[in-house]
Amino acid sequence: MFVEVVTSLREMEQVGQAIGSGLRAGDLLLLKGDLGAGKTTLTQSIAQVLGFEGITSPTFVISKIYPGDVPLIHVDAYRFIGEPFAIFDDLDLDSRLESSITIVEWGTGFVERLSESYLEIEINFGAGEQSRTLSFTPHGDRWSGFVL
Repeated sequence: MFVEVVTSLREMEQVGQAIGSGLRAGDLLLLKGDLGAGKTTLTQSIAQVLGFEGITSPTFVISKIYPGDVPLIHVDAYRFIGEPFAIFDDLDLDSRLESSITIVEWGTGFVERLSESYLEIEINFGAGEQSRTLSFTPHGDRWSGFVL
């Protein structure tokens, strides 16, 4: 695990762009942390460097697929907290996992069922108004040497 502290929206965007520039089909990201800390902002920055625009929070629709050479799947599992796994399983993410880049917000307990290989990113509020602490925990071979 390693930690990165950002003190502005621009720095958060730069972190997202750095992550996005190294992603490939089959990659799975788990975003967790404080409510409103920037999970969707980070996702938007990742998506932008991958060529996707118009990324919004899928809180109410739960999952959005952005088509492309390598599709981006963005899931907000907040509404699944405390629900049975079967509800999450109905999204059928495992059938698209190898051909897409998948980002799941609030997916603790669910993502681990999809793959042993994923990058866990926890975003929490820092000391200042714009400050955020990002903790990166790699899981599996794909992420074992991950650095920004």
